[in-house]
Order: sequence, then C-alpha cells, then structure tokens
Amino acid sequence: MGALTGPKQDRSRATRQRLLEAAISCLSEYGWAGSTVSVVAERAGVSRGAAQHHFPTREDLFTAAVEYVAEERSAALRSVVAAASPIVGPARRYVVVTELVELYTGPLFRAALQLWVAASHDHAQLRERVTALEAHVGRETHRMAVELLGADERVPGVRETVQGLLDMARGLGLATLLTDDRARRRRVVEQWLRILEGALDR
Repeated sequence: MGALTGPKQDRSRATRQRLLEAAISCLSEYGWAGSTVSVVAERAGVSRGAAQHHFPTREDLFTAAVEYVAEERSAALRSVVAAASPIVGPARRYVVVTELVELYTGPLFRAALQLWVAASHDHAQLRERVTALEAHVGRETHRMAVELLGADERVPGVRETVQGLLDMARGLGLATLLTDDRARRRRVVEQWLRILEGALDR
C-alpha cells in the first residue's frame, strides 16, 4: 500500500493545481457569478465530486484561489526582477515600468479584481483573505519597484511618485477590462517614465 502513496499524492496535488488554475481562469472570464464549482470542475477536467473532495464548498475553493493568485502574482513580480536585473541605464527603468504595467493588465490581475468584487459583497471569509493577501502583495510590489528603480524614498515626493506609478498601472489594468487600449497605454507609460526620471534624478 505504501508504494501507492507517492503517486496518489502526486495525482491529488495535480488535481488541486488544475482546479485552482481553472478557478482563476473562470474568474477572469466569467466573473464571480459565473464561476460555480461545476463550471470550474468542467474547466479543470474533473468531476464535481472530485472538486468537492478537495474543496467542499465554493468559498473553500475561492479562498484557496485567493492564496494561489497571491502566490502567482508574487512569482510574476520575481520575473520582473529577473527581466530587469541584467539591464543598466535608462533602459532599465523602461523595462521595470512596462513589466509592472504588464502585471496589472494580464489575466492574474483580472482574476484578482474579480476576487476583490466578490469579497466586497458579503463574503466575509473571502474578504478577510483578500484583504490580508492584497496588502502583502501591495507591500511586496512597492518594495520591489523601489529597489528596481533605484529610488531613494528619503527624497521628498519619491515614495509618492513610485506609489503613483503602481496606482497608474492598476488603473490601466481596470481600463483594459473594457477596451484594448494598448496605444493609449504606451503613451501613458512614456509620460510616467518622464515623471519618474524627473523625480528620481533630482
């Protein structure tokens, strides 16, 4: 019997992973109302019973999905670091800003946004986890942005400028939900680069 434990655990972990990925995908596409356990199970290619074995309730599934989104967003943030680290000079800031904007305009952010909306509507269990994890991701994103941009927050206005960059990126992510505005987004990013250069090079 013991020999089966490893493969069984691997299959169980793989099923759980598929369910979490499917939950994020469904949230991004259908929103909270359309992302039932049955819909997620179908997307994951597993039975509803198998889904409920891992996550007995919808809240269990999406609370786990909140944590998964936070972990994936942190991993995406680390990829920004990897992309920017070898680059020096003015090109580095361009890469950092554009990569940060990408974090807020992709499917992970859309899924996170759906979780925020769900958490704001009487889902106490979700709200508690979303609030705590979003605060953690926000602090991590700000810290990495400061580090990657070489920003000295002791200089008046620098901290607010970096936070403004992240708020701008979040706003662009919201706009992307409704329209494909890549051309406008590019112009906004270029302007923010000029603002950053003025603030950071003082």
